[in-house]
Amino acid sequence: MIELAAVRKRFGRHAVLDGIDLQVPTGARLGIIGPAASGKSVLLKLVCGLLRPDAGQVMIDGTDITERSEEGLAATRARIGFLFQNYALFDFMTVGDNVAFPLARRGGLAEDEIARRVSARLRAVGLAGNEAKMPAELSGGMKKRVGIARATIAHPEIVIYDEPTAGLDPVTTSKVYDLLRADQETTGATVIAVSSDVEALCRFVDTVAFLYQGKIRYQGAAQTLTDAPDPVVRQFVRGDLEGPLEG
Repeated sequence: MIELAAVRKRFGRHAVLDGIDLQVPTGARLGIIGPAASGKSVLLKLVCGLLRPDAGQVMIDGTDITERSEEGLAATRARIGFLFQNYALFDFMTVGDNVAFPLARRGGLAEDEIARRVSARLRAVGLAGNEAKMPAELSGGMKKRVGIARATIAHPEIVIYDEPTAGLDPVTTSKVYDLLRADQETTGATVIAVSSDVEALCRFVDTVAFLYQGKIRYQGAAQTLTDAPDPVVRQFVRGDLEGPLEG
C-alpha cells in the first residue's frame, strides 16, 4: 500500500501541497486529476522519493520513505517504474538502450535476453524495429511510447505515469491504455496515473482523486466522477465555463 499522511510541500511562498491524505491499496489503479499547476507531478515525485515533503509521511508498505537515506531511497526507486511528463529519455542513448536501461541497472540478465525483452516491449507499444534510432529522430508521441516501454519493461511493483498519452491521437491513446491495463492485470502492480485527458483516464483507473489548491477535494470511483458532490469537481470534469473553479 502507498499512503500519504498530512503531506505538505511548498516552493518559496507557494504551498503546492497542503495536508494531503491519500491511500492507494496494493494492486489498485488510481488516477489523479486537477487544474494545471495544482501539484499533481509534485505528488508523484514525492511518492518516488525524487522530492521530500516539508512535513508529513510518505509510506510504502508501511515504511516511511521520507526518513530513508539516499541509499535506501535508491532501493525504493528500484521497485518503481516512472514515466516522466517530458519523456526524460537519454539523448545520447539509442531507443533500445533507453528501454533496456532499467534491466541493465538491475543486472542478472544476458545481453541477448535484454535485447529480446526490449524488442518485445517496443513491439507492444507499436515501435517495432526502432531500437537503433536516437530520441532526436522520434516524434513527441513516439518518445512518449518509448518512455512507457522503459517504465514497464522490468515489471515493477509500482508504476507511475505522468501524462502517459499527452500528444497522442485518440486511437493511439486507446491502444496505450489497453497496454497499460494488460500489463497491470498481468503483474498486479500498483498504478498511479496523472492525465489531463479525464475521459480516457477514467476508462483505465478504478479510483480518481481530484487535487485542487493543495488539497484532495474528491476521491472516489472513476465511474461516478461526473456526479461528485463537490461543485468544483463537477465543473472541472464537465468543462463548464461558469462555476466556483478559479481560473
